[in-house]
Amino acid sequence: MKNNVLFFLLGLSGVGFAQSNPANYDESKIPPYTLPDALTTLDGQKIKRSQEWQNTRRPEIVQLFADHLYGQMPKRTVQMKIEKKTPDATALNGLATRQETTISFPAVPNSPKINVLLYIPNAAPKPSPAFLALNFCGNQCVSADSTIPLSMSYAPDFCKGYINNRATEASRASQEDRWPLKMILKKGFAVVTAHYGDTEPDFADGWRTGLRGTMAQALGLQPQEWSAMGAWAWQLSRIMDYLEKEPALNATQVVVLGHSRLGKAALWAAANDLRFAGVVSNNSGEGGAALSKREFGETIETINKAFPHWFVAKYKTYNANTAALPVDQHLLLSLIAPRPLYVASAEGDRWADPKGEFLSARETTPVYALYGKKGLGISEMPPVNQPVGQTVRYHIRNGGHDIKPYDWEQYTAFFAALWK
Repeated sequence: MKNNVLFFLLGLSGVGFAQSNPANYDESKIPPYTLPDALTTLDGQKIKRSQEWQNTRRPEIVQLFADHLYGQMPKRTVQMKIEKKTPDATALNGLATRQETTISFPAVPNSPKINVLLYIPNAAPKPSPAFLALNFCGNQCVSADSTIPLSMSYAPDFCKGYINNRATEASRASQEDRWPLKMILKKGFAVVTAHYGDTEPDFADGWRTGLRGTMAQALGLQPQEWSAMGAWAWQLSRIMDYLEKEPALNATQVVVLGHSRLGKAALWAAANDLRFAGVVSNNSGEGGAALSKREFGETIETINKAFPHWFVAKYKTYNANTAALPVDQHLLLSLIAPRPLYVASAEGDRWADPKGEFLSARETTPVYALYGKKGLGISEMPPVNQPVGQTVRYHIRNGGHDIKPYDWEQYTAFFAALWK
């Protein structure tokens, strides 16, 4: 029903779709492809200034991604209710103040609630910059703190400590290694997270109980007009609405970050919401940072077969005809300009096509140049564990499909240097 076996194989292990449909890992077997020019409009106009990009080409590209991949984003707003619990100023042995907040939409019966977990560094100057990232397995998975409520939302089978996709006490700190909270907080950054399943369960029919189903009338958008990826991006923007009202945070310095499928959602959120001051794509692969027309590792066809709810139906029409797709992911990354962008890969994560992620990041250079910003500054992939780039940053580390302390060390150092 929920493709959870495939979810595990594709999302974590980095192996191919199936033995009957093996992934290509041979550079010499990649079919020739042509990337659309970021600075040429659909009617052939050449973009030469940042204002032309902002007013003409950028909206055109956003609409192309909405039409062909991620679906439309709601134009209507809906009333939000923000309920904050009493903060705990002694969290993590006094290192941070923990704030738990629930975002709800009281005008819409049975609509989802977003449970936000926020750690604010006690010793750092206020207001603090912050990393905002959705989590896979509930807020309790990021920390051993026994007072964090267990998530009530559906989570996929790879989440440890879950029974029938529901959290038990055994799920606490199950993904703590992906969230080196103490290190991030000591660098002066707040950490904000929420479970991605709060807004839409991650399986094909998840929209029925998720926001696309329950809030369709309020948002003026039918479920099939957008995707689960859009729902998770919308969730990030609603959390941003709350963060703008949080006095302990610097809302002009919120970095949206995502790993794997949540890296795709983070990119789409930042493409639509300019309030995010920076973006981190960690191993986001196909439909995220990696070039789709470069058929290496996961492809449009394999991702659509495994996860038909992640993208709109139109994307499936390109399963066997990637050449007809009018966009590619370098254009998505270009939508982040002139904001800082960090794209990261892993050497052992061939399924996500590290080289395709690098090439996509490299192709943003002309757009950043419109703003007088320097991108990666190199033409060939760097060695492992040697980050490169300026406003656009990239690294490939050793290891597999994951987010590691090494990654977080690069992200905190990059944004701390930019905002010192």
